[in-house]
Amino acid sequence: MTTIWRNTLTFVGATTLTLGMAHAQSPELSDPPEIQGEVVGDHGSHTLRMGIGLAESSPQFLSSKYFGEILEQRTDGRIKVNVFPNSQLGDDVQMLEMLQTGTLDMTYPSSSATTGYVEELAAFDLPFLLPSREAAVAVMQSDVAQGMLDAFEGTGLKALAFSENGYRQLSNSARPVASPDDVAGLDVRGLSVRTMENPVHLAIWEALGANPTPMAFGELFSAMEQGVVDGQENPWSTILTSNFNEVQDYGTETRHVYTPFIMMLSERTWDRMAPEYQALVQEAARQSAEYEIQLSAEYDDWSRDQLAERGMDITRLDEEQLAAFQDAVQPVYEEWAPRIGEDLIAEIQKIVEESSN
Repeated sequence: MTTIWRNTLTFVGATTLTLGMAHAQSPELSDPPEIQGEVVGDHGSHTLRMGIGLAESSPQFLSSKYFGEILEQRTDGRIKVNVFPNSQLGDDVQMLEMLQTGTLDMTYPSSSATTGYVEELAAFDLPFLLPSREAAVAVMQSDVAQGMLDAFEGTGLKALAFSENGYRQLSNSARPVASPDDVAGLDVRGLSVRTMENPVHLAIWEALGANPTPMAFGELFSAMEQGVVDGQENPWSTILTSNFNEVQDYGTETRHVYTPFIMMLSERTWDRMAPEYQALVQEAARQSAEYEIQLSAEYDDWSRDQLAERGMDITRLDEEQLAAFQDAVQPVYEEWAPRIGEDLIAEIQKIVEESSN
């Protein structure tokens, strides 16, 4: 079991915050790329408040810090970014609403939290749609994905760039899981699994025989600790940096859904910026997103192995076991493909196929 300690961090321009962190080694992560480009013109000063869900050790936080460094260096300090991690300012849904009202400048939600604004983004929630990271990156960098970002126009949200949340894996405190039958329980009750407040995710776990329970991420650790839910599903890096291994004995490498993050800005904040600042923010978002994807890839397998070293019983599925999960969730496609758009799904599948050639 890891040891929790308390650390006080002061961000530039922000109040002093007391945050829970864990003693943890880090993998050999790549340094951020050298910041390139001239200092842009003086168009006034902006201090951007950015709320994120994950911890200071996460690729999401490290890349957000790099985003702020790009802006600060290329404006001679006229644009600063204060990053508030650990869901301090709310969950993804709450922070998106704050962006709409202009009470928060930036956030970095999972795409799953944004489907109420752009329905097509639910394609990323379909199970086993993206079989490899290479395929996922090809989709996120495609014209199809850019069309999804552009579709936020008029919602009060400016979508800047996709990056990687990653492949979602199952953890729980009840029993090892190697098949859908283990999820459903058969002679015992099905697992209660925390999901995001997303109908496709709910449908996946219902199809697998679980009792899906929507819940804000910030409430999850205590809910698992108190036995309100048996388990949850998130990338290995999130499970590790959130210390879920302290309250979860079992993990299964299901890779059932690949979800992106989307770096978001309030349209009100965007509209207050000069065009040259807007172009710089967009460029910095793309650069930091590429760095986040790189960090996430470096973190993923290392995080799984770290969880195993810290006592989590990890089950890695073979092809036959994985096929059983894929077969079990076919009803999700039957229900959701017509609603999301069969043509859109076909376009994504074509990009996936081309990326593997």
